[in-house]
Amino acid sequence: MEILKFKTNLSGQEEVAKVAPLLDKIETISEWQVDTQSSENVLSISGKNLDPQRVENALAEAGFTAEILRVLGIDGEGL
Repeated sequence: MEILKFKTNLSGQEEVAKVAPLLDKIETISEWQVDTQSSENVLSISGKNLDPQRVENALAEAGFTAEILRVLGIDGEGL
């Protein structure tokens, strides 16, 4: 399992709700969450064969930005 972390400009639950359908339809994502309490509004995504550009494009489609922070390869671990 891979984990990707992105710095975003998603600052509240209303904005997270706007990107939810776009992230939910990416079949390689098994789980995702946004920490809107952190200064970087970190989006954490876990799954297999994840494509960071596809995630960035999904957020851009909803009018938001995402910048990759970290890529972790962890077997059997969630977010």
